[in-house]
Amino acid sequence: MAVFHPDLCPKARFLPRSVHPRLIVGLLKLRARLRGSTRTPALPTVDGVTVRDFWVPSETEAHSVRVRLFQPERAPHAVPALLWLHGGGFVMGDPEMDEINNIAMVRDAGIAVAAVDYRLAPRHRFPVPLDDCYTALSWLTREAGSLGVQPDRIAVGGSSAGAGLAAGLVLMAHDRQELPVAFQMLLYPMLDDRTVLRTDIDMSNVRLWDNNSNRYGWSAYLGRDPGGAGVNPYAAPARRADLTGLPPTWMGMGTFDLFHDEDLAYARRLIESGVPCELHVVEGAYHGFDLFSPNANVVRQFRQGYVDALRRALWPQTSISISQTLLLGTP
Repeated sequence: MAVFHPDLCPKARFLPRSVHPRLIVGLLKLRARLRGSTRTPALPTVDGVTVRDFWVPSETEAHSVRVRLFQPERAPHAVPALLWLHGGGFVMGDPEMDEINNIAMVRDAGIAVAAVDYRLAPRHRFPVPLDDCYTALSWLTREAGSLGVQPDRIAVGGSSAGAGLAAGLVLMAHDRQELPVAFQMLLYPMLDDRTVLRTDIDMSNVRLWDNNSNRYGWSAYLGRDPGGAGVNPYAAPARRADLTGLPPTWMGMGTFDLFHDEDLAYARRLIESGVPCELHVVEGAYHGFDLFSPNANVVRQFRQGYVDALRRALWPQTSISISQTLLLGTP
């Protein structure tokens, strides 16, 4: 039986091991039809934070990517920025799902957060979602002066599938040498399609996203059965052979997350490649635990870890440690 972290145990006991993405996508589509699918979500009014929507023309096709930009109000000078990519297994979600946390990051880290409304699979398969993210990063860098952003202090981050997109985007930016990325922040990233082939994972310890969900998400994104040969490393960054030269990284996940092993392996390879990598592993935590128990003490520690890492990486008066592994909240 799974021994969940004490701060998470009350809710974890009642959460399912898997929620099939097809069902959630169907419910989201129904909700969109009922409220009008063409309506852009309203801008929130937040004390001390300016929120604006921008429609950024794609560099490769007739499409515009919506980016919701959160910034400190009346900042006296340009600030660093985080390009944020939401989770949802490549098939669901939008920037608004992380709005509370994005606003908190603006306040706590003193940065701007640009949340990308990238297109979703299976209607839009790889590389379309990643291209949308690259378009947003290119715009944020190119228009940094007019937006009040420091162009050389831009980080890329995300959660779950969004963190997988972030890792792929960082690889692409590194290879093209067009857009500097100062830091990557990966919350329980979805990095390796080959996990769907594993039969040795104890699924009794998994919550919300098991290998059935995983297979659906990867199949939708790749447009083929996952786990086989020839998958592009920009789609599944764990397949990348050479990780040298990547920016400093923060990564966090729980021991009961389906992605635990693939994330740990990626972090170790980053460190072995000379990339500064700070790793937070939360004992007894499941996938997306911070979303379901936002006020739990262990979640506050987890969040403080990546906020502190953002400060160290993006503000020039401090620096990130070379590499460090922290084990948080052991029961």
